[in-house]
Amino acid sequence: MITKYKFFVYITASQTRVLYVGFTDDLPHRIRQHKSKVFKGFTAKYNVDRLVYSEEFSSAAEALAREKQLKRWSRTRKIALIETQNPKWRDFSEDVFLCQAPLEHTAR
Repeated sequence: MITKYKFFVYITASQTRVLYVGFTDDLPHRIRQHKSKVFKGFTAKYNVDRLVYSEEFSSAAEALAREKQLKRWSRTRKIALIETQNPKWRDFSEDVFLCQAPLEHTAR
């Protein structure tokens, strides 16, 4: 059986619209980490835990290239991108993932 891997580039936001662009191979797990503030860095400090945008890729190289591209973009351009998919800035994780599940505090 061939396993198909998925990779994601995502943008999370705070209630005040501070943005963070990230890459992962397990989007539900990564969003739970952001919501649980597992990593004591930028996203925890600024409460950047709402999934407002994501893209799926079949290769890590493509996803990493896209992440780097988005990180170079201006804030205005990132906001325009988010609003093409999510004009009301809803937290997509509430619909797609069960983020209420407890999370062990281990970095992945």
